[in-house]
Amino acid sequence: MNDRSWLRELVEAALIGVAVFVAIQFALVNFRVEGSSMRPTLLPGHYLMVDKLVYFQLDTARAGRIIPFWQPRAPDQIYVMRPPARGDVIVFDYPGDPQRQFVKRIIGEPGDTVAITDGEVSINGATLHEPYLDAIGRTDMHPIRLQTDEYFVLGDNRTGSQDSRHWGPLAAGHIIGKVWAIYWPQSAWGFPE
Repeated sequence: MNDRSWLRELVEAALIGVAVFVAIQFALVNFRVEGSSMRPTLLPGHYLMVDKLVYFQLDTARAGRIIPFWQPRAPDQIYVMRPPARGDVIVFDYPGDPQRQFVKRIIGEPGDTVAITDGEVSINGATLHEPYLDAIGRTDMHPIRLQTDEYFVLGDNRTGSQDSRHWGPLAAGHIIGKVWAIYWPQSAWGFPE
């Protein structure tokens, strides 16, 4: 093997490594749980891998200018994979201070009417089955209807969580991504549901 081919292989390997690193950084983000608001699902000190691509939105107007022979019917933001859904555990920028990130569970989706009576959540008049809770607490909340880009998020530890009950619906634009896995500590490794 001559010096030139060895150098070329080294440069190619480095470029592939950089491309993989950039792709992973674009698609995933790490998050450390700092409070007890998601007990028993997530505990303080758990490290999470958050999938940012699952909720990626495509601007159809911009895509129509780039993709030849395709003109969208109307400018819109569409989810490439899927929109956030009830039951997803998400990481988001806290609306009161975008420098802070929180982790909570989506309970209500756009268009839903959410109410809480004696700690039980109802969506559009039907009681929500929540097997991930240890205790429901005894809170009440008058019904609120979510707008087209709003989500209602709650912590799994209902007695120790600052969430949509306190600061209102979460705008879709604040969502960073869906929790994909717990990767540390090793004893907690898994995929939260």
